[in-house]
Amino acid sequence: MHRHPFTNSLWRQHNAVTPYPRLESSISCDIVVIGAGIAGLVTAYELQQRGKQVVLLEATEIGRGTTGHTTAKCSVQHGTVYSKLIRTFNQETARLYYEFNEQGLAYLRQQVEAGFDIDFETKDSYLYSIDGSSQLVAEREAYAQLELPGGDATEEVKAVLPFEVKQAIVIRDQAQMHPVKYLHELANRFVGAGGRLHEKTRATEISPGPRPIVTTSTGRRVQANQVVVATHYPFNDIRGLYFSKFEVERSYIVACETEQSVPDGMYLSVDQPSRSFRTFKDGDKTYMLVGGEGHLSGHVTETRSRYDRLDRFAHDSFGAKKASFRWSSQDLITLDHLPYIGQMFSREPDVFVATGFAKWGMTNGIAGGLLLADRLTGRPNRFNDLLDPQRSKLKPADVGQFLKTNLDTAVQFVKGSLERPGTLDDLQLDEGGIVQVDGKKVGAYRDLDNECHLVSTRCTHMGCTVNWNDAERSWDCPCHGSRFDTKGNVLEGPATQPLAYDRKIDVPKQ
Repeated sequence: MHRHPFTNSLWRQHNAVTPYPRLESSISCDIVVIGAGIAGLVTAYELQQRGKQVVLLEATEIGRGTTGHTTAKCSVQHGTVYSKLIRTFNQETARLYYEFNEQGLAYLRQQVEAGFDIDFETKDSYLYSIDGSSQLVAEREAYAQLELPGGDATEEVKAVLPFEVKQAIVIRDQAQMHPVKYLHELANRFVGAGGRLHEKTRATEISPGPRPIVTTSTGRRVQANQVVVATHYPFNDIRGLYFSKFEVERSYIVACETEQSVPDGMYLSVDQPSRSFRTFKDGDKTYMLVGGEGHLSGHVTETRSRYDRLDRFAHDSFGAKKASFRWSSQDLITLDHLPYIGQMFSREPDVFVATGFAKWGMTNGIAGGLLLADRLTGRPNRFNDLLDPQRSKLKPADVGQFLKTNLDTAVQFVKGSLERPGTLDDLQLDEGGIVQVDGKKVGAYRDLDNECHLVSTRCTHMGCTVNWNDAERSWDCPCHGSRFDTKGNVLEGPATQPLAYDRKIDVPKQ
């Protein structure tokens, strides 16, 4: 029996699929890039254009990862990041972060002018508060200090939003686009320039050396002068203790048709619960894309209710219909809110990383790709030090976040081992949970044919106990965000190995 998926990304419906072959034999090249999201594809495309021979490996298919599950707002307005960066660092650092992201947006505009067909639209970007948040006051002051192209927009936003707003700020002339179309444009042009792209090819190991070797799950090898890890969450995170430097947050998006006139622009609230919204026109249909309801990954089982709340907001605020599409994504937030882009390990000069975009992967990912392309072709780039993964001194706020993040991980390790399992009889059709079978605690999913699929509950990354996610039908790790399907296959890293698959059993429902 086929089950229509509960979650499906709007962007994936418009996926003009160009399949790329698996890697079937071991090869050699100048540079291997792992991960075909925005950061990986921009890096690979730029390097290939600059005369390097590049191989790009993607574990699943283009558009299946985080880029295909975003709101695709291409903006330098990243929540209240500028006031945070001024507090944590200084005005110079905050201004550099703005200029870094502005470079990414400018590059995207150039590509659109050069013929990239990606449903690109110029829009103003707004931050608003319904309760007069002091965060928004601080962010408006940061705009003035940094001379950003925007400022107060309270009266403007009050006039167009259908609910009470206390204050708002704006940055003009930002953009939105179709993220999967953008990935395919990059991929087609990368391959057209002579690059090699292999889908369904999961990298599992990087062997250091004068010429590092990337090994895949099928035992194929790619040897290169340099390796770029652009897998959203770096799968080789044990070395360098990268797993201890991220908070992994899952957030939710619904796309609802609406026939009412809707406000123009891209909006994000600073209040809790946070709400993000923009429109997308598809032929004669207009969709409201509403995002929010974020939580630490793997910490919530009842995820369907998150979509319901976004659905209700879209209906109550904009007269939107019930969601036609709903999807979620994960985001990595670094300790100091700046991405890690550059040399990954101090003693391995040939392995590079791009990660930690904190929900703003469109501009950060593009600019990150440009930065890595410069690093790997010997060009100067003034943002090297800003985003250096080896940046050392933790600020006091970072130390607190480091302790909080890693204490939570420790709590999840203990919590998973103490929770009492249910029984197979507790599971309805199309439902999963941790149960006891033959005296052993396992993860079980009862499918629509009444067969139960049993997997180990031990995450293959670092051994944390996975939790069931009822909207995605997946097993999610609350420690570092790895995700697995009902049969234990990896959906999202850092894990590279599947959950141990116990067996499939047919247990008549009582």
